Amino acid sequence: MEPTISKMSLPKYPAYKDSGEYWMAEIPAHWEIKKLKHLFHEKKKVTNHELPCGSISFGKVVYKDDEKIPESTKASYQEVLVGEYLVNPLNLNYDLISLRIGLSNINVVVSSGYIVLKNIVDINKSYFNYLLHRYDVAYMKLLGSGVRQTISFNHIANSLLISPPIEEQTAIASFLDIKTAKIDQAISLKEKMIALLKERKQIIIQNAVTKGLNPKAKMKDSGVEWIGEIPEGWEVSKLKYYTRQIVDGTHFTPTYTESGIPFLRVTDISKEFSTEIDWVNTKYIPEKEHLKLIERAKPEKGDVLLSKNGTIGITKVIDWEKEFSFFVSLCLIKLSKNLDPYFFCHFFDSPLVDKQIAYGSSRTSVTNLHLEKIKELLVVVPPIDEQQFLSTELIKINSKYNSAILKQQNQIEKLKELKATLIDGAVTGKIKVI
Repeated sequence: MEPTISKMSLPKYPAYKDSGEYWMAEIPAHWEIKKLKHLFHEKKKVTNHELPCGSISFGKVVYKDDEKIPESTKASYQEVLVGEYLVNPLNLNYDLISLRIGLSNINVVVSSGYIVLKNIVDINKSYFNYLLHRYDVAYMKLLGSGVRQTISFNHIANSLLISPPIEEQTAIASFLDIKTAKIDQAISLKEKMIALLKERKQIIIQNAVTKGLNPKAKMKDSGVEWIGEIPEGWEVSKLKYYTRQIVDGTHFTPTYTESGIPFLRVTDISKEFSTEIDWVNTKYIPEKEHLKLIERAKPEKGDVLLSKNGTIGITKVIDWEKEFSFFVSLCLIKLSKNLDPYFFCHFFDSPLVDKQIAYGSSRTSVTNLHLEKIKELLVVVPPIDEQQFLSTELIKINSKYNSAILKQQNQIEKLKELKATLIDGAVTGKIKVI
């Protein structure tokens, strides 16, 4: 059963007072309000060549790969030890999602651009870890708005924080440790379920586009070891023999306008679970820039757009008859009449294509797929009537699995909201846990 909690299910403190800060609002009347600099001081930089490298990632201090850090760079790093707090005050405008303050449970050296905090009064460090996470999300990130993107200790030194009696700090930390662990466990189970659903969907898609949906079909050797057997009447061929044209998009930097010609980017075709192009949020460019693209190829309904930079291998069938342009990160594929565009997209959604794309690359992830490699990719091609039948069935299968995955994802978001609400309520005294 999933963890649930209501603010009304836990008692409140008998009296409250205004904290003076909007993100804390009212707090228990007997709790103290102190400036951050009266609770913590900035630790002076200490170098330590014996310690491994580290950084902060989503509110946790973690190890970094020492081999990727030049010795000259590591020599400038500062130490952060167990029980000290690490703050990443850099480029706040570029990262409004991840937690940037964390209590260190390891001894490491980190970038000298980070701030290391040491407490100067007796505190429960776990309680303040929870409180500083809330401070980070609700207040500190706002300090980087506007022109400023990086802050120093002086920018946060006079921030107001709550300081409950030490025994209450300990009780709140213990309560949150237990409750958040249960929520994290529930989230982990749902993430595993999503991974299983995605894996199962991929297996079904791969089997369908290489073997069909008829288990009694007569099979033959495809001639390609990693494809295996395929049904009789099916063929394996290079993509270039089933296309009329493959061309990439606009190479110049576009000039965005309020209106004009729709201009598609990878993000417009890569929205998860969407079977259609995102025309609503597309950008626009002047018609004169659009004309440079259609000199080479005019997109038409039924053509396929394929991402070849960043999110490799995402495909969408063009479902709009109006003119549009697209960025160089996309390529346009005009298929022959013997290859159904929707079947082609399902084939590209299978692990078989991932293997081909990664093959021969010296990197662990491919970030740029050249047109010549796209043309040489192998595709399994059933008779056209079977392609269309498989496309219809795979749309149903996709819809079924995507709905199940989306349900799990929505439940994860609710659990994350519950966790944030619980932490906020406990650390600011909106609920009484002792």
